[in-house]
Amino acid sequence: MSDDSTRPIVIKRKKVVAGGAHGGAWKIAYADFVTAMMAFFLLMWLLGSTAKGDLQGIAEFFQNPLKVAREGGSGSGDASSVLKGGGKDLTRQSGQVKRGEVDTEKKTYFAKETNAEFRRKEQESLENLKSQIEKMITETPQLAQFKKQMLLDITSEGLRIQIVDEQNRPMFDSSSAELKPYTRDILRQIGRALNSVPNRVSLAGHTDAAQFAGGDRGFSNWELSANRANSSRRELINGGMDESKVLRVVGQSSTILFDKNDPLNSVNRRISIVVLNRKAETAILQEEGPEAEVGGEEALPGFQLPNGAKTAG
Repeated sequence: MSDDSTRPIVIKRKKVVAGGAHGGAWKIAYADFVTAMMAFFLLMWLLGSTAKGDLQGIAEFFQNPLKVAREGGSGSGDASSVLKGGGKDLTRQSGQVKRGEVDTEKKTYFAKETNAEFRRKEQESLENLKSQIEKMITETPQLAQFKKQMLLDITSEGLRIQIVDEQNRPMFDSSSAELKPYTRDILRQIGRALNSVPNRVSLAGHTDAAQFAGGDRGFSNWELSANRANSSRRELINGGMDESKVLRVVGQSSTILFDKNDPLNSVNRRISIVVLNRKAETAILQEEGPEAEVGGEEALPGFQLPNGAKTAG
């Protein structure tokens, strides 16, 4: 008879394996799959945002990388971006742009916008100068009495200031480039005002159609008009105008009459001061040539009226 108290006690321990037969490897595989899908969609987005020319450069690089690396060309880093075969402007519809070049279409557009804005501001500046000079003439007692002799208007070249003769009140001594005292005051006041804008100026002297005794073969209206323009230049500078602002000083004799119906009218004797806009200034410089030098030196030699010459101009 067996004794239960002597029967051995058996303890069974069950080994539990987490995840059973699958384990945790599926999680790693799933993470790899998700990462790969993210990379794929990112690649598709980049390719969809890249210009056609850049795509061709990338394709050429992978088709023949050694040739591209040796010889350069599309895909070798000559795009507008530091990234090979790429470009920083994702909206650009054209292909790659070589280093040193720019997007011509955008450059033209912005250049037009910039030029239009500059012309608008320049026009406003000249209009303000015109108003400033008109106000100065009205408020200055020494100038107010000569108001009818000073004509201001805006032309295609810029702001034109014309100082004309009156029958009983000429600007110069007869047949001379010697300025009347009141003409000096007018020019000095204007010269001071011209410093308020950066534009350069052109001066022209004009006479009426009356001729000297010797005609054009001797001292003529050409010399007289040139001398008068140069005398006006000196007075503008004496009034405080920067001498570097003078771009051109010319004498035009009676070729451009103010009153075409009466060539002998005193109003044809005048000094024309044009505050040049950028377009007119550029045209004058190009006309003179690339080596033309413009400075404050006297642009025209002085002439003396020969003895016995009759009055003219």
